[in-house]
Order: sequence, then structure tokens, then C-alpha cells
Amino acid sequence: MTENSTQFAIQAKGVGKRYVLGGAEQQYDTFRDLLTGIMKAPFSKYKKLSGQVDEDLFWALRNVDFTIPAGQITGVIGRNGAGKSTLLKVLSRITSPTSGRVEIRGRVASLLEVGSGFHPELTGRENIYMNASILGMRRTEVNRKLDDIVQFAEVERFLDTPVKRYSSGMYVRLAFSVAAHVEPDVLLVDEVLAVGDAKFQQRCIGKMSEVGKQGRTVLFVSHNMGLIQDLCSHSLYLKDGQVEHYGTTSEVLPMYLSDGTEQRSEWISDDVSSVLRRVRLIDESGEPINSAGYLSSTFAEVEVCPDRPDSDFIVALRLTDELGRDVLTSWDTDTNSRNTRVGESYRNLCELPRGLLRPGQYFVTVMVRKLKHGYIEMIEEANLEFEVTNIDFMMNRERFGVVLPTLNWECELV
Repeated sequence: MTENSTQFAIQAKGVGKRYVLGGAEQQYDTFRDLLTGIMKAPFSKYKKLSGQVDEDLFWALRNVDFTIPAGQITGVIGRNGAGKSTLLKVLSRITSPTSGRVEIRGRVASLLEVGSGFHPELTGRENIYMNASILGMRRTEVNRKLDDIVQFAEVERFLDTPVKRYSSGMYVRLAFSVAAHVEPDVLLVDEVLAVGDAKFQQRCIGKMSEVGKQGRTVLFVSHNMGLIQDLCSHSLYLKDGQVEHYGTTSEVLPMYLSDGTEQRSEWISDDVSSVLRRVRLIDESGEPINSAGYLSSTFAEVEVCPDRPDSDFIVALRLTDELGRDVLTSWDTDTNSRNTRVGESYRNLCELPRGLLRPGQYFVTVMVRKLKHGYIEMIEEANLEFEVTNIDFMMNRERFGVVLPTLNWECELV
């Protein structure tokens, strides 16, 4: 093969997408639209002369450059409004770029919205044939794969029912199943899998992984960093419509997760009426810390001033990792029998587990849950961040699991 016929599946060069705020781009679909445009023309001219027009332009994408090789599963990450969905719409040719160009090699299938490409009045069966033909499948090909599509989507009982009566979960299952069975060279998936249940999400993950192993290319937009890490070998990090970084997922994720966050190990309330007064992370000697060794002792020190009896409030701690996964939760009532009085200050200590947490960044959320008649009436919350370092860490990092404990093993002669 020549160099020009291989190398990449998707290539974007200088791609930009501009929108006009407060109005549509200048295109006339009806005679009424044309008349409206004529009426607005003098005002548009005035805005251009006064320099106001720039304020009405918004660049959802600007100077986006990247090259994705064939067979690579790539995550597209970024905050809300970063341009992720706009990028997939440009790649899907739903919308045209304002500047730059995109080259995609092979057949493209996209799943950008729940039930995209479906007609609500048609049945599931009819929509399968219609949507599959839009994605480039021949009728004989659909006939051959129909049973697999229906079985994967789990809509056998409702196959001949109009899809307007489908739940959002059924919609997305059927839409994903059609797109996945098209056997595209490039599969574009937006954050639609969140609609499905956990079992279906696992099947989708397996299907996308299978597509990647078959040498096809997948672009996957998600806010689930655990899913991105497990599924995608590379990630494209968008920020304010531009490529902030593109590389292996292991190097891109820490950049994304740490961007815009200020590490702090102490929180002090600015509300004198708050029950939760101060939270800080300390070591064995009581000194504030923002990092600790794998085997080091770390404590969450929580100062409270109750405004209600013992049975009407709970102090809770939640620990999450850098991917947003819950590691553990704990309540002060687990091991402590409180005897507090309203209006007096108290200091609570909670020791975080040592010899358990995998080296990396962790987030501590401390909450005071105020109860009334057994139900939560109000929650006061503080957030801190700390790092478990490689100090005292002797194990292989390649072990699987959210936590990394040292378990006791015994061997005896039998």
C-alpha cells in the first residue's frame, strides 16, 4: 500500500465552527425567511459599522487539528461547552465547518442523539431498515443481521410497535444496535449510553471494544472518566473549542482532571450559623498535609457546632478517586456514640485507610446531614483534595482494582 492510502482514518486540519448568537446563519428556506432577512438587513449593517457584530459570534470550534489512525478507540473529553458534540456533528456531516477541512476514510456510522434518524410513527422493524439504509447498509445485509440487531437491543416484543411508544432506553438500545451492526469503518458515539441501564452499557462497551479489535475506528464522547480509561487507548481533550492535548489516555486524563482545580487540604466555613465549621487533612502529629505515603496515617479533622440534638444530624465522609469513582463512605455514627450539646463546638477525627489506596489523587467530601423526622432537611458540605504518593509503595502498579490492599495469605502443609 502507498503511504497516502494508509496511516489515518480521520484527519482534521484547521477546523472551526462559528455560530451567530441570538439568530441563525444567513440562509433562507422560505419566502417569509427571505422577507425577514431583507427587513433585518439595515440593522445588521448598522451593527457591522458600530463593531457590535463580533459580540454576536461564537466559535464552538477553532483551529482544531488532529489525526486518528485506523483501528484506534479514541475518547473525546472536555467540560460542558468545550465543543465535543459540535466536533462529532462536523465529523458526521450533520453540520459543515466554518473553516478548515475534515477527511474521513471509509463508511461512517454515528450515534449522537437518542433515536437519531428514527421516525416516531414507524415501527421498530421499519426504523431498522430505514436507519440502516441511511447508514449505507443494503436490504439483503439488513435481512441477514436483523435477528442480531433485535436481540442485541432486546426489543423483540416491541419490534412491530411504533417507536413513539418506546422508552428512551429502548430508543437508544435500538439506535446503538443498528449503528454497531452496520460494521462501519468509523463509529462516532456521543454521550447517549448514559440513557441505557448498566447491563446494556456493558454490552455497548463490549461491542465498541470488539469494533476496535476488528481494525475499525471509534470516537467516543463521555463524561465517565472510568469508561474512557477502560475503553480508549488515546484521548482528545477539548477546551474552549480548541485541542488542549491529544495523546495516550494515561497522560491526557490527569491533565483534564487537574485543570482548573486548586488543591487544598483545609476548608473553613464563612457562615457563622453553619454546623460544619472547619475540615482539614492532618498527619499523626496534627500537621496539615495535602499528600501522604501509601502506609502513612492520614486523618480528616472535622469541627462541628450542632444546632440540633444527636439523633437529628449525621457527619458523613465520602472518598472518591481521580476518575470520580466512589472508593468508600463512612458515617461518624458507625463507631462513635455521640453525646453532644447544641451550641458547643466539637472536634471529630476520622482515620483514612492506609495500605489500601492506590497512589494517585483523591477527593474528600465531608457532609453534615441535618435530619427532620428521619429525613434529610439540609446538607452542608466541604470538599478537599489530597494525593497518595509512591512513598512506602512496594507493589506492582499494574494490579487491577480501585483500591490496592495488602491481604494476608497463609500456607500450610495438607
